[in-house]
Amino acid sequence: MGEYKETGVLTLEDIVKPSADRVEKGPVVVIECIEKIPCDPCVAACFKEAISMDEITDIPNVDFEGCIGCGVCVTECPGLAIFIIDCTSDPCTVTVPYEYLPVPEKGDIVNALDREGKIVQESEVVRIRSSGKTYGVTISVDKKNIWDVRGVEVKA
Repeated sequence: MGEYKETGVLTLEDIVKPSADRVEKGPVVVIECIEKIPCDPCVAACFKEAISMDEITDIPNVDFEGCIGCGVCVTECPGLAIFIIDCTSDPCTVTVPYEYLPVPEKGDIVNALDREGKIVQESEVVRIRSSGKTYGVTISVDKKNIWDVRGVEVKA
């Protein structure tokens, strides 16, 4: 882990990814939590016990084979650092945390953003999940972009 300390932006080298085979099997969590801070709502949210931590200040560990990609952890993470990718359909989908207004609706066309807030592609909203003030917004994404899309911008 390194460059993000200078740039403020994670790279794929900074995160633990599921294998390509696991990605093809169905929805799976990607956790982009890299700071060792006292936080564990993702562990409590995972009823499959696929997310674990030895200490409350550890970076979450994921049992990718145990994860069913339900997305509950996405809306429970206060750091907005959890995403779900699913490539069982074409196009793929990515579920991102969202805490802005207006909240997009199913069928809306939005801008899919990368970690720097740059537009990667236009995407259709296929699902909205709500939990308190955080929404899980699932959007259609070209397979080549599943590792880049990490945000949503509602078009004006």
